[in-house]
Amino acid sequence: MKKSLNKYLLRIWQARYLYLLLIPGLVYFAVFHYQPMSGLVLAFKKYNARLGIWGSQWVGWANFQRIFSTPAAIRAIRNTFEINLSRLLWQFPVPVFLAILINEMRGRRLKRLYQIVYTFPHFLSWVIVSTLISNFFSNGGMINTIIASLGGSRIDFLSDASLFRPFLYITHNWKEMGWGSIIYMAAIMGIDSSLYEAAIVDGAGRFKQMVYVTLPGIRATIITMFILQVGRIMNSGFEQIFYLQNGAVKNVSDILDTYVYSITFNATPNYGFSTAVGLFKSVINLFMLVSANFVVKWTSGSGMFS
Repeated sequence: MKKSLNKYLLRIWQARYLYLLLIPGLVYFAVFHYQPMSGLVLAFKKYNARLGIWGSQWVGWANFQRIFSTPAAIRAIRNTFEINLSRLLWQFPVPVFLAILINEMRGRRLKRLYQIVYTFPHFLSWVIVSTLISNFFSNGGMINTIIASLGGSRIDFLSDASLFRPFLYITHNWKEMGWGSIIYMAAIMGIDSSLYEAAIVDGAGRFKQMVYVTLPGIRATIITMFILQVGRIMNSGFEQIFYLQNGAVKNVSDILDTYVYSITFNATPNYGFSTAVGLFKSVINLFMLVSANFVVKWTSGSGMFS
């Protein structure tokens, strides 16, 4: 055992400069991610600014019990699950298909053009995007103006609760699908070209090459990204929903993040309760991440770590 330990230490010493490069990253995570976790004790206390976190009254599970006894919090939990499960259906596959379609295009210049066109919206903030949507789809916006000029009735796009969630998925796809496709295009670039040559020899056309070579070649990447997406099931995209929602659609748009924001900044703040909601979200995300990895590994034989 001592011999193996010495061998291990020797390998570390030989790669000491690479380990030195890790130090800034480790310090960053220690200071900004792990050290603040000590503040989670606030979830079990009734915070008093004069007494501070450690001097505040201990209330145990009271803040967590409040989550499940408050109708608005229960509604936010339900909306969060519903919106994110729908995102898995309507948003997750889109970057995969876009990457495959761009890969099937002939000509590097055309591919680069489409990559630029689809990636550019990612760099626009949701403030700008929500303003554009308001200008296009409000009652006095361009779309309703065209509808009215053609003799139709104006549609309350932004105030119709049944249209709010489709707006979320459509605008998110428009903004992020190009950026999300980059990792899949990189995975496609890593596929051995001899596999395509063998498929051509066997008489496979472009579609069959895509089905039997491209998709299996990026299968591991798709699985990893899917598991990570499931692990963010309680994070519904605060910025997007915050800027697009209004009072008319609050029942279908209010998620845990916007709920915590409203009880923290638009009412008498209860930092203990807000921290409890955040901790609840993190625990659910961890559970979903581990569960998704287990299910995918059990059904397909490969997960995040194998």
